[in-house]
Amino acid sequence: MTEPQTVHGTDGQPRCRWCAATPEYEAYHDHEWGFPVGDDIRLFEKLCLESFQSGLSWRTILVKRENFRKAFDGFDFHRMATYGEPQVTRLLLDEGIVRHRGKIEAVIHNAARAVSLQAECGSLAAYFWRFEADRAQAALPQTVTTSPEAVALAKDLKKRGWKFVGPTTVYAFMQAMGLVNDHVPGCIVAGRVDQARAMFRVPASDPR
Repeated sequence: MTEPQTVHGTDGQPRCRWCAATPEYEAYHDHEWGFPVGDDIRLFEKLCLESFQSGLSWRTILVKRENFRKAFDGFDFHRMATYGEPQVTRLLLDEGIVRHRGKIEAVIHNAARAVSLQAECGSLAAYFWRFEADRAQAALPQTVTTSPEAVALAKDLKKRGWKFVGPTTVYAFMQAMGLVNDHVPGCIVAGRVDQARAMFRVPASDPR
């Protein structure tokens, strides 16, 4: 017997099954996951947090998110790009975040790449939204862990020197930031995400 794709939330309404894993997930699912984002800081933050999640649960990162924001100057990548060994040492001593030297150094490195990418494209949003999934050809929601678009984005980021941005990490980023609506049919948020996408204006690339 096939398991239902949805579960009832605290208000009795159907949601994606993963919401039931921990209480912290429901609000994140209802108000963030899948809604289109055009803000460069939020996009960079999410890609950083997905990098930190590698090998861990999203709950681990979600409950520490405010600590991460404080530790990394709100994920202002222009400020992060100036970090050196003193900041790395500080971060390795911060018990409120994931203290993994490789991941810390990677997101600092990626901050410099983000500064360059923003200068080239006008915004990070203009760049990332070039890789929006073709909704007519997308796989059924929550049936895959990557996609051709995620593979292409990961490949291009790596070509540009970014680290900890494999296709699975990138696909999770795309799910969360609205580049693909991966809410299952019947989820009360799926239609809201579609409506938000219909109203969302994709950022234009810098014409220079």
